[in-house]
Amino acid sequence: MATAALRRPYRGRFAPSPTGLLHAGSLVAALASWLDARAHGGVWLVRIEDVDTPRCVAGADTAILQQLARCGLQPDEPVLWQSHRGHAYQAALERLAQAGWAYPCACTRADIEAAWAARGVVRQRHAVLPYPGTCRPERGGLGGRPARAWRLHVERVVADLGLPVPLQWTDRRLGPQAHDVQAVVGDFVLKRADGLWAYQLAVVVDDAAQGITDIVRGADLADNTPRQIVLQRALGVPTPRYLHTALVLGPHGEKLSKQNGAQPLALDDPVAALRAAASVLGLPDAPAAVDVPAALQHWTQAWRARWVPP
Repeated sequence: MATAALRRPYRGRFAPSPTGLLHAGSLVAALASWLDARAHGGVWLVRIEDVDTPRCVAGADTAILQQLARCGLQPDEPVLWQSHRGHAYQAALERLAQAGWAYPCACTRADIEAAWAARGVVRQRHAVLPYPGTCRPERGGLGGRPARAWRLHVERVVADLGLPVPLQWTDRRLGPQAHDVQAVVGDFVLKRADGLWAYQLAVVVDDAAQGITDIVRGADLADNTPRQIVLQRALGVPTPRYLHTALVLGPHGEKLSKQNGAQPLALDDPVAALRAAASVLGLPDAPAAVDVPAALQHWTQAWRARWVPP
């Protein structure tokens, strides 16, 4: 899977959601993706992932771009907003449906839990049950109920394309990975019941459209990778290389996030913020009294030595 990406000129991206300002954890992901692009002599893009419009904060996208600029992280091409890309997601969904790989679904979360309970399976706290395939066309489809969402028929995609089970890939930092998408997730959502586009479809379509060869992001997103690879195969687009970085953790060992009260970055001293992010990435500290460009150059050299084969 990595071979195709290696043959193309390097193109990486940072894709924040404008649900608030960048915090310490998001700066780690931004810095890592920027350093990887620079260390490979490639292009670095910024994409605003604002498809989940109810959660987006007005003006956060502009503020995020300003935060990045304050840290010396400037995109090499114009910024892309996912909220402008609905036509591309619709075209992808139609292609999948025409191939028999996407179908409408009428199920609520309660319906899914009830279906599993009927089989003697009860959802554990914080666990997510895989979709049981209730609305698959071969099982009668919607059964007269109105459609709520659209799902990918994972089993059919895997069978038609001859994909291995479990799906296997290699993460540049985490090493060999294996995941049975059908068993763990089931037929995942492509278009939500509220009419919004699901993250999995939007990110795959946009990575392909922007020619992304390498995705560098936090380890909390590693479990999205197998679903995205299945979608890449179904849409016939290249699979990028992946590197999932270490996370900034909260006081109780949980991932630092906007949902658990992460504070916006204090950028009165951007070099200090970058030093903290570089430390999480295991990079050597920059010399004292350097400015942002010099610090970034120092860490680019260190990243190249660590992550770019000679």
